[in-house]
Amino acid sequence: MDSSIYIWNVWNTEQKKSRVFNVHTAAVKDIQWSNHGLSLLSCGYDCSSRLIDVEKGIETRVFKEDQAVGVIKFHPNNSNLFLSGGSNGLIRLWDIRTGNEANRYSRGLGPILDLEFMNNTREFISSSDESKSNISENSIIVWDVSRQVPLSNQIYVEAYTCPCIRHHPNDPYFVAQSNGNYIAIFSSKPPFRLDKYKRCESHGVSGFPIKCNFSPDGKKLATGSSDGCIYFYDTKTCHLIKKTKVYEQTCVDVAFHPVVSNIIASCSWNGEISVFE
Repeated sequence: MDSSIYIWNVWNTEQKKSRVFNVHTAAVKDIQWSNHGLSLLSCGYDCSSRLIDVEKGIETRVFKEDQAVGVIKFHPNNSNLFLSGGSNGLIRLWDIRTGNEANRYSRGLGPILDLEFMNNTREFISSSDESKSNISENSIIVWDVSRQVPLSNQIYVEAYTCPCIRHHPNDPYFVAQSNGNYIAIFSSKPPFRLDKYKRCESHGVSGFPIKCNFSPDGKKLATGSSDGCIYFYDTKTCHLIKKTKVYEQTCVDVAFHPVVSNIIASCSWNGEISVFE
């Protein structure tokens, strides 16, 4: 919220704050490492996304928009491309080499909450704050990346928004964290049906922007919760494996280490970040 970006040295017990970047002029909303780990991409309420060379400590590109930018997502196979989604419901595909947008995806949506590539990056999923009356048929949309058209928009018709979308690392399905206090499961093959018989529903969301993430092997799904706990689910059965109390306030995000799978990081609504083994 102070518009700063911090890089932490997790394993150093003395100098944990490794770098601080003050390139934004308003609160930072999302941040991602590039695929090669040399750059950072960030976005925020100053209506921009910014690329930072971490080693040199300098900003190398600015991508300006006419909306507050809430979520960014690097193309998994091409670090020169990334998606951005903002408060006006507009999604853009940017080319870092030129600094220009390569594609634009528009359907008059509410603010974009999350973006996720799938199916070998031919498609991506968007989640938006688009709930009208008792249905929200545009809240989750699958898009064709190259043709800029929605492939399906009547995937999730319950009156809840979904602050987080994650595709399974190996299997043909994705999950959506629902404000209905459960994680819904959808096929990533047309027509992208909701699995009505399986869901993860022991944790609480309660309107917070709570994220979830798969383990690198895809066997576990971890999520934060409004009760300050981390919940671990078995992805085959959706049964709760265990829950761990970590904060007094809401646990808003949890992520597995990409290489050392028994290491996880999580963060709290009060700004605290924790690393666990």
